[in-house]
Amino acid sequence: MAKKGKKYVDSAKQIDKSNLYDTVEAMELIVKTAPAKFDETVELHVKLGVDSRHADQQVRGAIVLPHGTGKTARVLVFAKGDKAEEARAAGADFVGDMDMVQKIQSENWFDFDVVVATPDMMGVVGRLGKLLGPKGLMPSPKAGTVTPNVTQAIQEIKAGKVEYRLDKTNIIHCPIGKVSFGAEKLSENFAALMSAIIKAKPAAAKGQYIKSCVCASTMGPGVKINAAKLA
Repeated sequence: MAKKGKKYVDSAKQIDKSNLYDTVEAMELIVKTAPAKFDETVELHVKLGVDSRHADQQVRGAIVLPHGTGKTARVLVFAKGDKAEEARAAGADFVGDMDMVQKIQSENWFDFDVVVATPDMMGVVGRLGKLLGPKGLMPSPKAGTVTPNVTQAIQEIKAGKVEYRLDKTNIIHCPIGKVSFGAEKLSENFAALMSAIIKAKPAAAKGQYIKSCVCASTMGPGVKINAAKLA
């Protein structure tokens, strides 16, 4: 097992691992115990009482966080004609169709954070499924990234839209901001994201939906949050 650094160990001493903290108190601890000199990202890790192997128990969606993520996402848009021009005008970082497919395939190019596609381009984008899928970059209607309204999609992404989705272990990992936001803004972003996840509860889900909820900064220790107060 990898040995933890002195700063991490010192930070971890300030957190009671057996305690379930209220949201604001948890965020205050995360801000206080973030050990790095850079502005660390704060991530939410929430385990759900569903089975991601079943199609009717998938949990996936997107939300614009009240205070953004602290990072401006690089957006690649698959569109042609007027929609391509619209995407450029709206601030897309990269716009194209087959040329972008070839660039990704031949150069293993991934200098983007989010992919948006107009519905007529999904036949083209589908060729990249094996490359984009494992990285969580495949556009989808549920996340609002397959849409004819490219301007709205780009603006929301630039404003701090995040996509949440289950992994194979039934956990959602999602950023909720930067340590520099402070406890209040992080708490508001956390509340907005958790509300969206709770609303997305599948009808097929039985029993306890929110199993556990932990937040942590990039280099800091995890802080457990009282999930019973969220659902």
